[in-house]
Amino acid sequence: MRDVAIIGVGLTKFGKREENVIQLMAEASIEALRDSRTANEDFGVVFVGNMASGEFEGKSGIANALVSEISLEPAFASKIENTSGSGGAAFYVAWMSVASGQSELALAVGGEKMTSVSTERATDIIASLTHAEEYGQGATLLSFAGLTARHYTERYGAPKEAIAKVAVKNHENGYLNPNAQFQKPITLEQVLTSPIIADPLRLYDFCPITDGAAAIVLVPAERARSFVEKPVRIGGVAGATSTHVVHEREDLTVLDAVRRASDKAYKMAGKGPKDIQVAELHDMFTLMEIIQSEDLGFFRKGEGWKALESGETTRRGALPINTSGGLKAKGHPIGATGTAQVAEITQQLQGRCGARQVKAEVGLTCNVAGFGNNSVVSILERM
Repeated sequence: MRDVAIIGVGLTKFGKREENVIQLMAEASIEALRDSRTANEDFGVVFVGNMASGEFEGKSGIANALVSEISLEPAFASKIENTSGSGGAAFYVAWMSVASGQSELALAVGGEKMTSVSTERATDIIASLTHAEEYGQGATLLSFAGLTARHYTERYGAPKEAIAKVAVKNHENGYLNPNAQFQKPITLEQVLTSPIIADPLRLYDFCPITDGAAAIVLVPAERARSFVEKPVRIGGVAGATSTHVVHEREDLTVLDAVRRASDKAYKMAGKGPKDIQVAELHDMFTLMEIIQSEDLGFFRKGEGWKALESGETTRRGALPINTSGGLKAKGHPIGATGTAQVAEITQQLQGRCGARQVKAEVGLTCNVAGFGNNSVVSILERM
């Protein structure tokens, strides 16, 4: 297998957008082509991460439409659907294509247009990713989140204030990100007094419904510096699954897919949790960031909230998490989240994040699909 590098990224502004999903992905892709200086190059493959363009907008064939929109024919194009991990999966498949020698230049794009339907309809579309029996009983991701939060707080004694600090931290980071949906700080009191959604979680514990796209350009590492001065090496990337049926899981506070994917990614990269200096995690609700930080090996199980309390995961801490604002403040256009995470870590390692810049040479992304039953973990390194 060949070493693979990232030479360019592109992102749209996240939030409520007028453009359709193809236009959003085209915007991000064109920015990535400019960033990588590959606008006149022949791409071998284009992989598009998207969950539900048909349900949200009645659009199919979006990968083919995108290639035509940005004039990348005759590149092979395909949509990759992995629910909320679609962007990470598209990146993973693009890496496979270049690493295997099947292509010399690959574009991974993630995008979603979610605000074209009502909040109720969007919630129902997203809930369709749950197991049929649980979905038939009215289970949604919000209800599973509430159950998980109650179990975690009771088992590990985590105060609600500690969990709420995830939202405060990530909004502070989002305030410094010009592409974030929410560019305003919030207070702990605002989180703790917002309306209850799924007890004990409140409105400000959840990420918003979002439109947006992000794109990544990949090449063999040996060619990377012929395009740009500061490429980023993909040290490790891996995916894994665990049981789809939430009520059959042995422990609601453990994301086994995250553990398995990260173990493989660490082994591939020759790294361990202590080597990671910045991370983008899938905080679709506040506690999810804490649980992932434990399952990735950063902290012991049940103690991730203590690291948050001590400031360890802030931009000024030893391990900054979600410098982009995370899903909570940056937004969560489902198909785009995984590629947006990779874009943030790439720019952090290149020193291009402005006021939210941290010192790091090795970073990690964790994109979760379903309710934690699928995960893609990537480890990126400064070259």
